Amino acid sequence: MARFVRWAALGAAAALLVSGCDSAGDGRSGDGGERSSGSSSASQKLDWGRCEATADAPAPGSEWQCATLRAPLDWSKPDGETIGIALIRAKATGDDRIGSLLFNFGGPGGSGVSMMPSYASAVSSLRERYDLVSFDPRGVAASEGVRCRDDQEIQAAEAKVDATPDTPAEEKTYLKDAADFGRGCRQAAGKLLKHVSTTDTARDMDLMRQALGDDKLHYFGISYGTELGGVYAHLFPKNVGRMVLDAVVDPSADTIGHAKNQTLGFQRALDDYLKSTGRDPEQGTREIADLLKRIDAEPLPTSTPGRELTQTLALTGIVLPLYGKDSWPTLTSALKAAEEGDGSELLALADGYNERDTSGRYGTTTHSQRVISCLDDRQRPTAEQTKALLPEFEKISPVFGAFLGWDTAGWCHDWPVPGLHDTPDVSAPGAAPILTVGNTGDPATPVEGARRMADELGKGVGVVLTWNGDGHGAYGSGSSCVDSTVNAYLLDGTVPKDGKVCD
Repeated sequence: MARFVRWAALGAAAALLVSGCDSAGDGRSGDGGERSSGSSSASQKLDWGRCEATADAPAPGSEWQCATLRAPLDWSKPDGETIGIALIRAKATGDDRIGSLLFNFGGPGGSGVSMMPSYASAVSSLRERYDLVSFDPRGVAASEGVRCRDDQEIQAAEAKVDATPDTPAEEKTYLKDAADFGRGCRQAAGKLLKHVSTTDTARDMDLMRQALGDDKLHYFGISYGTELGGVYAHLFPKNVGRMVLDAVVDPSADTIGHAKNQTLGFQRALDDYLKSTGRDPEQGTREIADLLKRIDAEPLPTSTPGRELTQTLALTGIVLPLYGKDSWPTLTSALKAAEEGDGSELLALADGYNERDTSGRYGTTTHSQRVISCLDDRQRPTAEQTKALLPEFEKISPVFGAFLGWDTAGWCHDWPVPGLHDTPDVSAPGAAPILTVGNTGDPATPVEGARRMADELGKGVGVVLTWNGDGHGAYGSGSSCVDSTVNAYLLDGTVPKDGKVCD
């Protein structure tokens, strides 16, 4: 089971569609995954060196450097035990350097160390004046990444667990699997499980700012990275430099609110996709919902020995290409094959989303995503509460409603540690203007989130830029208006008029 709030940043989803391989994990070899005692002085000097190859990816080019930042395991004990935070950077190419530009690509749970080199070409104009910097947040990949179950257990769960249970037996299996996953996370993470919150990572970011030698934090956050940026702005408003939040998570939404937002967002994206094929969205939605019901009753065979396409895997396969318009033809082909009784293409898409490679190895983004979000979120809807809400979810979307409704009960069911809040505080009075960017066809973070984030940041702080486009994220997605507006803000400090719209 995987939540749909995922990093899938721009080109990443498309790459998964083609390769089906899992994301790269570690960055520099060494002590990034070890803990030690000692002080996490803000004046620590980063020991930049060559980025090493990992089991999942070759080393990036020589222009990339990696280092490990030592941060307190427990920020309430700043001089206690420390944790290693993996960093990667490429220095600015021009002479008129502004400073560092720190990226978080979302998730939560996405590896910035592995993503940054592949994203660099999309922000090459920014590199002229900024060092491009990213990191693996605590609990992710090279920064003590958490793996809650092994590959065989993941595949077994995919085969037996129905994420939209229809019977008491399926419901029992669904909730038991959720509880088992949590116990695996507790065993794997140990005491780290209580210290991987968004607030912890925001404090790590301010330590990075100081270690990088910057007076202000210049930041580019995508998807979950927007929530992280908002929390940072709340904690350190006077340290905010130029901050862009693209594909904005609605900070005013609680667990159920987020699920409803995503149900609406993915249905909108599905409607846009169906329109692009010349089909009536309402009729096309019914046909896809009927296909999923048939698969629920009888999984489809695939070309992969020993694996069938279940309803949950089919739905996951539909989700991935909705993240980017360029992938819509892939969805058309996969749905056609499924209607004809072959689940192979939808299974390949689901494997791409679940970071499963052809050898059966899975990535760990979902593991890290869960330990972070379940520490952040205090709300724990019960199965009975969820079932009462299902008609509302299914009215929003006959395709995605049941899955995202049940997810509110299953995601953090019987979690080993309590959550911290219902919604994050992102109010940032006194901060410099922060640019929030939304696009009308975003499936995972609906466009309304950009305005709500700006409102929560506060008057004179949040500035909204809207693009009438499709896909998850606006910058680098084909709008010269969006790109030039963001570049002018980051490179020249030009703040656009609040409410500007790019068609």
